[in-house]
Amino acid sequence: MGELPRPVFTDRRSTSIQVHKHLRDLILDSTLPPGTVLKQAELARQFGTSRAPLREAFRMLQEEGLIEADLNQAGRVRALDANELDQLYGARIALESLGVRVTTGRLTTAEATHAQQLLDTLEQLRADNDLARWGEVHRQFHATCMSRIADPLLRTVNSFAERSERYLRLYQVWHPQSFAGAHQEHEAILAAVRGADSDKAARLMAGHLAHTALAILRDLSPDTSHHAACEAVAMVTGVKVSTQAELDR
Repeated sequence: MGELPRPVFTDRRSTSIQVHKHLRDLILDSTLPPGTVLKQAELARQFGTSRAPLREAFRMLQEEGLIEADLNQAGRVRALDANELDQLYGARIALESLGVRVTTGRLTTAEATHAQQLLDTLEQLRADNDLARWGEVHRQFHATCMSRIADPLLRTVNSFAERSERYLRLYQVWHPQSFAGAHQEHEAILAAVRGADSDKAARLMAGHLAHTALAILRDLSPDTSHHAACEAVAMVTGVKVSTQAELDR
């Protein structure tokens, strides 16, 4: 595995959280590619910490679907899985479309202002090529556009968004031109949520998420049909789609 960059520990009381974030970032930016074996003892030595934070970090990474861990305290970075992506984005399309639908017309002025500030921050982070921070702010933007949902739906939506971050990062790397289109879609979603047309807000969110899903599905598994994302779009919009071109009509 070689020597990895060490995390910067700002608070030893939250070492496991910082180790988790550090390993998560290394997986998302492909420093630790699929198939990489992760050994707690080796990582503890490299990171200058005990094995206890590694055990907790492994548990969190496993819950996010980023690694597979066994009883021997070793882990392996999971392979990319087109079926997982399809299912994740199918669920996100259904749930986040509901989220913006129930929030449309109910954003406070402060929430709307905050959402616009997040969009401005996303543009600056894109210019700085800070994809890790971009992902965090991106999740905050989506959450703000769904401000009227609460637990347990909120926890579920956040979990699916975090779990699909790996595929979103690949989409950005493989399709760098996607940023401009994504920004326009974000602006349109925010405008719809600030308005009164909940159907439009839901359609825009469904299309926005499906753009990412269908592009990466085509990259990962071009000869395989995947249905969850397309069926979720049909459920939200009433229109059957199976390709990117159909989605863009």
